[in-house]
Amino acid sequence: MTKNILLLDGHPAAESLSHALLQAYADGAGAAGHQMRTHRLSAMSFDADFGVSRFRDAKPLEPDLQAFWDDLLWADHLVIAHPLWWGGMPAKLKGLIDRSFLHGKAFRYDDGKLLPVALLKGRTSEVLLTSDTPKVFLHWIYGFGLKQQLKKQIVNFVGLKLLRITEFSPVRNSTPQKRAKWLKRAEKQGRSV
Repeated sequence: MTKNILLLDGHPAAESLSHALLQAYADGAGAAGHQMRTHRLSAMSFDADFGVSRFRDAKPLEPDLQAFWDDLLWADHLVIAHPLWWGGMPAKLKGLIDRSFLHGKAFRYDDGKLLPVALLKGRTSEVLLTSDTPKVFLHWIYGFGLKQQLKKQIVNFVGLKLLRITEFSPVRNSTPQKRAKWLKRAEKQGRSV
């Protein structure tokens, strides 16, 4: 079944391993016949600061955020590729989420209910994560807090069922052969979505 896939290069730099992994994923998804739209965080211009205390006072979306939001509504599947920095996502990527996953659009609170209503149900998501942290440290020593945040407090919160987080690590001192294997893995995932 053909899917509409939104690809988000969540690295704030124009050239990165995240970008290469996302391109490999896109190559695989394209070969499988899926339709894709891509946004590159490095090329997007917006104020990453939510900057208000109430949802109803949220600033209007800048054109790049509005285009991202429109494509998210078009998509069946969201793929985000980004690095792990200080145990989390880059600040500009978090800003994109803060600014675009808004109350009344991505979720809403109903009077008398404790938990919000997810408004993006029926869609799936996955993350391609690069890191210098070896997996054993990320999972067993540090507890992989980003996974909990992404799954429970971002994507599932708004209804984007998180299918998987694929880790590519450690990036530091990785060989060209290792990176080539990672790119093949990302391409294979794109084919199998």
